[in-house]
Amino acid sequence: MTQAVRTTCPYCGVGCGVLAAPDGTLKGDPAHPANRGRLCVKGAALGETLSEAGRLLHPTVAGGRTSWDAALDQVAARFRATIDEHGPDSVAFYVSGQCLTEDYYVANKLMKGFIGSGNIDTNSRLCMASSVAGHGRAFGADVVPGIYEDLEEADLVVLVGSNLAWCHPVLHGRLQAARAGRGTQLVVIDPRGTATSAGADLHLPLAPGSDVALFAGLLAHLAEAGALEAGWIAAHTGGFEAALAAARETAPSLPRVAALTGLAEAEIRRFYALFAATERSVTVYSQGVNQSAAGTDKVNAILNCHLATGRIGRPGMGPFSVTGQPNAMGGREVGGLANQLAAHMRFDMPGAQDLVRRFWGAPNLATRPGLKAVELFEAVREGRVKALWIMATNPADSLPRAGLVREALAACPFVVVSDCWETDTTRLAHVVLPAAAWGEKSGTVTNSERRISRQRPFRAPPGEARPDWWMLAETGRRLGWAAAFAWDGPAAIFREHAALSGFGNAGSRCFDISAMAGLDEAGYEAMTPFRWPLPAGAGEEGSRLFAEGGFPTPDGRARFVATPFRGLAAAPDAAFPLLLNTGRLRDQWHTMTRTGQVPRLAEHSPVPAAGFAPGDAARLGLEPGGLVRLASPHGETVLRVAIEPGQRPGEVFVPMHWTDDFTSSGPVDRLVGAATDPVSGQPELKATPVRAEPLPVHWRGLLLHRRALRPEAPGLHWSRVPVVQGHVLELTGAAPLPAELAPLVEALLAAPAGAEQVHLADPGRGIWRFAALVEGRVEACLFLMREGSRASLPSGAALAALLQGLVAEGARPGLLAGQALAARPAERNICACFGVGIETLRACILDRRLTTADAVGAALGAGTNCGSCLPEIRALLREAQNETEAAA
Repeated sequence: MTQAVRTTCPYCGVGCGVLAAPDGTLKGDPAHPANRGRLCVKGAALGETLSEAGRLLHPTVAGGRTSWDAALDQVAARFRATIDEHGPDSVAFYVSGQCLTEDYYVANKLMKGFIGSGNIDTNSRLCMASSVAGHGRAFGADVVPGIYEDLEEADLVVLVGSNLAWCHPVLHGRLQAARAGRGTQLVVIDPRGTATSAGADLHLPLAPGSDVALFAGLLAHLAEAGALEAGWIAAHTGGFEAALAAARETAPSLPRVAALTGLAEAEIRRFYALFAATERSVTVYSQGVNQSAAGTDKVNAILNCHLATGRIGRPGMGPFSVTGQPNAMGGREVGGLANQLAAHMRFDMPGAQDLVRRFWGAPNLATRPGLKAVELFEAVREGRVKALWIMATNPADSLPRAGLVREALAACPFVVVSDCWETDTTRLAHVVLPAAAWGEKSGTVTNSERRISRQRPFRAPPGEARPDWWMLAETGRRLGWAAAFAWDGPAAIFREHAALSGFGNAGSRCFDISAMAGLDEAGYEAMTPFRWPLPAGAGEEGSRLFAEGGFPTPDGRARFVATPFRGLAAAPDAAFPLLLNTGRLRDQWHTMTRTGQVPRLAEHSPVPAAGFAPGDAARLGLEPGGLVRLASPHGETVLRVAIEPGQRPGEVFVPMHWTDDFTSSGPVDRLVGAATDPVSGQPELKATPVRAEPLPVHWRGLLLHRRALRPEAPGLHWSRVPVVQGHVLELTGAAPLPAELAPLVEALLAAPAGAEQVHLADPGRGIWRFAALVEGRVEACLFLMREGSRASLPSGAALAALLQGLVAEGARPGLLAGQALAARPAERNICACFGVGIETLRACILDRRLTTADAVGAALGAGTNCGSCLPEIRALLREAQNETEAAA
């Protein structure tokens, strides 16, 4: 590599450009229109995820290393035998928004076109399916009409179920800059108080599941206030009267909306008046809307309000779905969802099956939708699906009822997993195929504003890792369809994908990139980011859509959709009186296979915790940092307790990232039920009835180890974070320490044979410390402290320093004394980009009498990169101002 390589970030759907420099450094690409050089903290840490440690390097069958030929021969033979005996619907693919579009295209073509089953679905079903269904019902196709500039040109931005500051920080930064420049008002609709709502002009903490009622009330208010765009409705839509009647039935009055949403009438009135009076309005919605058993109705209730005011497709106005994965939209473009066909064609679209059949030369084309994610794994568990290929995702942790998913995989006769790292899913596979990772593979992704960008390789795959498209194509050839899977690289696949988008289109489908169908290898390599539609002969990239109608429906009109209020799929009761909400944290990604290996990304939120409102915690007898057992009808787990003033009473929030690799709590999705939206098939991940009970804490500990351990002991709760050259585990005991400590210590230290051991004990004070050394280097350290002891544990950062360098013979006794460790107190990291902790920030703000986030940035750098820590910095500034005023 002699010059910087332009590629695209593999995290969220913002689709930020990244420059990989010849010296190996990574930074934001200032030429990319999505991010203009900015990166969030996860993107900025991408260079720290490129280690080959823990990578899958070779194909394995039944746990034994084998060749690619032998592995793929086995895959093809088992799939062929299963299809021959049980039919094409007995096999399935489960793919991922981490796949590139070219990978997705090959997978969909192989399953739907040649195997002849609709059984290919994606983890985007957990993320975006309700938006897809809502767009389809309203617009006739899965189309996001707006572009990112709309957030900067709006006078009002409404965020619904979106913690944009943490989940899409670069977009949040663009929005905040617009607010500073043009005074854009911000309304956040979210049950939780978040980093995003902290800076809003209005926060509406509505009851879970009540979005439809709120937006039904808004539609009725717009009609009563004379804020409808009657001419636009008449010219470009249908179904308005039925939708308005349903809205009025749900929300006949402001008191009724207040009763359903749990909001004060004054707050609702303020929101309705603001929306009615502000033409340039953008409504951004994300997982709080989608991940619901009523998600599609929530989407359509929002779309109804924009259609009714004609606020769509014009600068600074429109509904805007922001995606959670880098290629959720690219996967939908090629038909990666079970209910899609290909190139935005559906099974029920007149003539679509014939078009795709002829284009692919696929006489065995599937003729009906396949199984959606939740029902797919139910079919695996019931034995109806007997051969399954999982790509670039970890359903053993991420799907609802994760325990039953694991049972399904364990019972399935044949499971193939292609991935980059070992996961709880690969451990259940018969065949594991090592996949090329970000930075090693070539292809395209599509972001939330329909912009297609290249992911380019800038390093060689380790070992025998290969791209997913190659594995799939090789399997297609082995199954007897060599001519249909004869591509020589991703550029050829992209050309075919682009050609299919224009085949028989003639303007009937919005998704059309046929202008790119003639790209040669050099053109593909040089491709710059572009936004669809880009049909053959187009002079410029696509922009906003639908300002003048022209919807991809039979009559060219959008459809209002009546959305009656249905409430929660499962309501709390005496046995399970709380609602569990799951979601993302700022610095982690999905099930942490990538981000979980980066020490600085663990510093902001190092352990999984269940967040409770202060009143609920007091009523339940929960203490901060204590233990709580959460149970639902589907499973249970033990977590640390966090008291969160922004948490809505009656609810509990738990991050979705942690797995068995990182905590004894395991995946929180083992508690989540299988209720799904009847239209989209997206599961309800935001409202699971649970109960909570405190567990006693008898002791606490800290374990430093060079290896990533998963310790087991009665009553032990642990969480692991990476540090330089090792790992730190926080330990909490819900059972008393045993009278004889040696077996527990031996199990936790896991010292190699012959290791030198050092110990220091003060039972009277309830303190025990142990270390194991190999050739003068610390292999492990263990600190135990009985609860109630006046002693304290060292910080994980201080303990981690012991892994670096040799410990001199004379220093052995002082190794565990604690003096050196006490010199570095624990400090929660706020700015992960520059490693600035909370106490450092507080001291600087007070000592220098700082009053603005810009001043803090100038002093410490904090908040000047990705900006995701700015809400917390502003909170510290407000706290300091309150302290100063109180002292005056």
